[in-house]
Amino acid sequence: MDDQSGIDWEDAFINASYIEGGESYPQLWLDRAADFRAQIEDRLSEIAYGSGAREKMDVFRPEGDSKGLLVFIHGGYWRAFSKDHWSHLAAGALARGWTVVMPGYTLAPENTVPGITAQISRAIVEAAALVDGPIHLAGHSAGGHLATRMVSDDSTLPTPIAERIARVISISGLHDLRPLVMNSLNEILGLTPQIAAAESPALHSVRPGVRVTAWVGAAERPEFLRQAALLAESWPSADLIAAPNRHHFNVIEELCDPSSHLVEALLASEYDRDA
Repeated sequence: MDDQSGIDWEDAFINASYIEGGESYPQLWLDRAADFRAQIEDRLSEIAYGSGAREKMDVFRPEGDSKGLLVFIHGGYWRAFSKDHWSHLAAGALARGWTVVMPGYTLAPENTVPGITAQISRAIVEAAALVDGPIHLAGHSAGGHLATRMVSDDSTLPTPIAERIARVISISGLHDLRPLVMNSLNEILGLTPQIAAAESPALHSVRPGVRVTAWVGAAERPEFLRQAALLAESWPSADLIAAPNRHHFNVIEELCDPSSHLVEALLASEYDRDA
């Protein structure tokens, strides 16, 4: 793919080097996630949604009746991390009475981006059978891409399940995959220009009736700010929120707090756009 923009696409997608203590976050996430699972192990189960080793999802059940289903999809550029890094991020919604499901998926290069998109679709179908009521989706980074793919006009979700999806928040999501063709990550991802375009939510339209927010840290790298703004521009019904003093790694921390603005926005079918 020919690029004459003058943009360093290799540097554009680097986060850890620009965040103080950035290399320490993965272990921090693992430790916090394990501690959280230990605290609620009587309300946690692992369910397979396919035959693959990573085709499993953690189901966190609230105390009492469930108000609905929240599916959180993890990031890692489609080639890193697992569902076990993020369990603690279920805390906010769980405390508010929602069932939270965190699906794993087969990582690149064993899998492709379209293959991962298909896996997440199957996971949501399985999760939807467990819980009545509305379905809300959230995803971080590559997970934000996957969350918005679920409500793109070419989503493979069955109509009865797609119609239950009321809210989607893409947190620091990737909505235009075309620049990744010019990044060394593509040695793992194997994107062609055609696949990158087809898998870019910003190049699709959104299914009607879904409330979407592009949520990004105000202190993030320029490319992630552009990716969030692009989704809001491409999907006119979408909101754009830049969280003050948040970077790519700490922007998700509000999911742990049941009273945070992020959790309020994620769980409400309607919320104050100016809040």
